[in-house]
Amino acid sequence: MATTGEHSSGTGLSLDHQTPGPGLFPGTGQPDFTSTPEAKRSAANTIEGHLEPDTRKSGSHADEATAAAVKEFGPHDGQGWATSGALKKAQTTWSEQVQALMNRLGAEKAALRGTNTLFLNTDRAINHGIARVPSSLDHY
Repeated sequence: MATTGEHSSGTGLSLDHQTPGPGLFPGTGQPDFTSTPEAKRSAANTIEGHLEPDTRKSGSHADEATAAAVKEFGPHDGQGWATSGALKKAQTTWSEQVQALMNRLGAEKAALRGTNTLFLNTDRAINHGIARVPSSLDHY
């Protein structure tokens, strides 16, 4: 039997560590979260051009359909279904969730676009803040 730190015969297993598990996104072929400014810009554009408008449109469609159902189940001649009130409550919750998602998408888009600016401004500040040591060779 292998002891801590020793390998068992022929298996390549060690008792003092585990083999690394899959990454956060197995199968993506990307070992880390690094990305290029172009990838960030593309992601922000996708949020702006597709996710935000599609989410807004889908949220509005659901609101319209639910409003129609609330009206149909609502009071007619003084009587209505209990379903009408429940649908109205669900519609309010849905609208709040859609708005929260829209806010989150907007924040993510701003963060993606702001990252490049943040890094650029940081680099410039560091460059500006580092005083260059003069050299006697500067005059040649």
